[in-house]
Amino acid sequence: MSRVLAVDVGGTTIKAEIVDESGAATASGTVPTPKGAAALDAVAGLGKQLIATAGGAAGTVAAGVVLPGIVDPARRMAVYSANIGWSDLDAGDLLERAWGIPVGVDHDVTCAGWAEWVSGAGQGCEDIAFVAIGTGISAAVVSGGRLLRGSGGRQPGEIGHVVVRPDGPMCGCGARGCLEAIASATSIARAYAEATGTAVPGALDVERAAAHDDRARKVWDEAVSALADGLTMLTALVAPERIVLGGGLAASGDFLLRPLAPLLAERVLVQPVPTLAQARHGTRAGLAGAALLARQQLALG
Repeated sequence: MSRVLAVDVGGTTIKAEIVDESGAATASGTVPTPKGAAALDAVAGLGKQLIATAGGAAGTVAAGVVLPGIVDPARRMAVYSANIGWSDLDAGDLLERAWGIPVGVDHDVTCAGWAEWVSGAGQGCEDIAFVAIGTGISAAVVSGGRLLRGSGGRQPGEIGHVVVRPDGPMCGCGARGCLEAIASATSIARAYAEATGTAVPGALDVERAAAHDDRARKVWDEAVSALADGLTMLTALVAPERIVLGGGLAASGDFLLRPLAPLLAERVLVQPVPTLAQARHGTRAGLAGAALLARQQLALG
């Protein structure tokens, strides 16, 4: 069976797998995400390592690489990422030279949403929004049975940079009060550290502390409220039947979904209220989408 290389570049971690035709991973690896253009060098190195493990280019026939921020799939360019700190990088050519196989490049959340629509929690729906909550926040939209894509570096679904609290904290994009600056996993952990003087590894630690710490509860509740506002705006614009929540924060499951659902129902007054679901592919949604992207290269080639 032909194998493909799937790579998901996150704000803190680069994940990669060699995936066979059944969707099973036969090799995998992770490395921290460096800042700036060095992140692509780290992608190239991790990919080389896994391709060698899988028997070289003869055993791995194509690659799909999904990136955060603004991405131009047609030119295979990493246009901009506030979290990683890169702009206008020719990712496709660099990685194709490094690996010697066809490489597709696309947006991480778009491809994660594609995977959730094809084989995950959005399967069977004609209208879904997939919202990834991790280092940043972004959405992918399927409307009328069609995955929405931009062109020329235009990236639909960047709801993390919608302002929900005009007097809120500064965002990495330069604006104040963006959804991402309040409800991303990184921002939740930072807000808790500022409130308590105690640093925690991530947002799920704040979730666990919220059961017995009023300060953690306040940070968590504010993040959920801001997220409800962001999802209300998204619902008003694209009217999804279902919103699928992915990324690291979605691992909290009902602790996030239970308070979020009634807040969304209170706010959505014109469109039908969408149902909420946890991503079926979990934190592997980006990798599943990258594998779909790699196989698309074979179909196009």
